[in-house]
Amino acid sequence: MTSFDSSPQLNAWRALLALAVVFVMLATTGWTAVRNNRGDSSPLEAAISAWERGKIGGRSLPDPDAPAARLSHFFASLDTKQRNQLAARYPLAVGNMNGAPAELRYRANRIALGQARKVERERMRDKRLSPLGQQEAERRMKRFGVMMRPERQVLAFDPMGSGRMAEVFGDLDKARRVSVVVPGVDTNVLTFERTFRKYSAPVGMAKALYRAEHSVNPRARTAVIAWADYTAPVGIGVDAATAMRAESGAVRLDSMVRGLPGRSPVALYCHSYGSVVCGVAARTLPSRVTDITVAGSPGMRADKASQLGTGARIWAARDSDDWIQDVPHMEVGGLGHGADPVSGSFGARVLSATGAAGHTGYFEPGTESLRNFAEIGTGSYDRVRCASGDDVCRKDISGEAVA
Repeated sequence: MTSFDSSPQLNAWRALLALAVVFVMLATTGWTAVRNNRGDSSPLEAAISAWERGKIGGRSLPDPDAPAARLSHFFASLDTKQRNQLAARYPLAVGNMNGAPAELRYRANRIALGQARKVERERMRDKRLSPLGQQEAERRMKRFGVMMRPERQVLAFDPMGSGRMAEVFGDLDKARRVSVVVPGVDTNVLTFERTFRKYSAPVGMAKALYRAEHSVNPRARTAVIAWADYTAPVGIGVDAATAMRAESGAVRLDSMVRGLPGRSPVALYCHSYGSVVCGVAARTLPSRVTDITVAGSPGMRADKASQLGTGARIWAARDSDDWIQDVPHMEVGGLGHGADPVSGSFGARVLSATGAAGHTGYFEPGTESLRNFAEIGTGSYDRVRCASGDDVCRKDISGEAVA
């Protein structure tokens, strides 16, 4: 088996390096979570507050934080006109409500995007903003306009701060398997989709995976979600070295999965810091999550896969020139994210990533990493290509391919 484990001497050197890096980050950047906490109010919070005071057909509206099953039952009790009325009155609330019908959320978020676009158009003309601020407002306005197009299926949207977003590819209601792409640092509404290096952005990753799933199984009925509905760390700073963002993201990820329609199996694909989110979430995720795949992972906040507390299969991939391999895989005083998921001692099923290049190349068409992700996403486990010499990869694999 090809060993990914480091020597004791190298681990000690990396530990010293990690501590040095931490001190530099603290001295130069500060604790970004404290610095950026300005107490701003959120449009989403305002929308939820309005929802809590609202009624439909003489009935009070349910608690927006109620379990997804209860909210689903509420929406099912309404007629089409009433559901559309709620989407029009409370677009941000309905568009982000796990348990609301997917098509209704798409409709509501299209309205919310239109409202946010108008706000950004006004900000473009706001003389109090710097030229750079006006330029960012223009970029956001254009992005929101693109996301409003009829073919886009926006499952979640929050314009607050750098913004959060999630988009569906495929038919979520009819899918027999669902794949969820969880991205890492520097993910926001402006980096959600790119034309340059498009497969390094959530939309490009999800589109590539959706196409690959249908390539490996043309009869597959799958849906893929580009899920950037958490506040990701900005840059490789203290936020990225701790689990704070991952902990809040894990709660949101768990809530989203529990709100998905039907009972189809769910596979998570967690890139870079996204793998920290998935590692923290693993213990509480519902049993319909059958597979958790990490790529370019700095760690999953665990020393072994068995410590994640999930029955899901844990897969890991890393290409040979990904710089993440030089990050100390350790956790000291809350800094760092634990053991290396591709190390033999961790116990994940290590996938081949042949053809992938660098830290963001795992979803590039033509790579073995993307093909492996697609085989997992369609339940074709017998066709997964393991890393050279890995003897855990195929152990006790069972599943049913999608038809």
